[in-house]
Amino acid sequence: MNNILECKNLTKAFGNKVALNDVTLSIPRGRIIGLLGPNASGKSTFIKLCNDLLTPTRGEILIDGKRPGVETKKIVSYLPERNYLNEWMRVSDIVGFFRDFYDDFNVEKAYDMLNRLDINPRDKLKTMSKGTKEKVQLILVMSREAQLYMLDEPIGGVDPAARDYILDTILGNYNENATIILSTHIISDIEKILDEVIFIKEGRIVLNKTVDEIREETGKSVDSLFREVFRC
Repeated sequence: MNNILECKNLTKAFGNKVALNDVTLSIPRGRIIGLLGPNASGKSTFIKLCNDLLTPTRGEILIDGKRPGVETKKIVSYLPERNYLNEWMRVSDIVGFFRDFYDDFNVEKAYDMLNRLDINPRDKLKTMSKGTKEKVQLILVMSREAQLYMLDEPIGGVDPAARDYILDTILGNYNENATIILSTHIISDIEKILDEVIFIKEGRIVLNKTVDEIREETGKSVDSLFREVFRC
């Protein structure tokens, strides 16, 4: 199967509010894809649906040919928009937890990234800044040998000086047959690593093109086109 993720007429409503509206997508393997839109555009809703944290109101999602559930969690590595780790735990404890829970978790890779970011594995999360906690979460996610990585605002709370390293970490720690879906509203910093982009606005897909297509057809960068579409 060439596509790692497919969805058809995917819709999610919360009462009278439609957060995701009739989304149909085919996402291939071996790509880095930016899921781009302003806050409350439907990015996180889409990612949560793919991770079986929400149930579609209608429509279907298939990941590697399967509906989201226990089997897809084995091949999807998910970074949520908020910290979910227990504050009292040491980083080394969390690494051990991930090692026991995920068969594809690479402990050596995790400790190498912690060392490169000067994060002490013996430190407890409660002693860390918000940005450092987010780095720890990203390291845990990228230490899996997954088929699909879904990263919800991975650089939103990270200081600009660390963003290049974070992006290099993403680039350097997944295999070429895996796909990364990276949700953000910070475009300029991530544009250089993207193969494709999906613009989402008010729950609808308004653009789905490769970065090269955008530059050839419009003569603009992804960031410039994003600002035009969303009037930033």
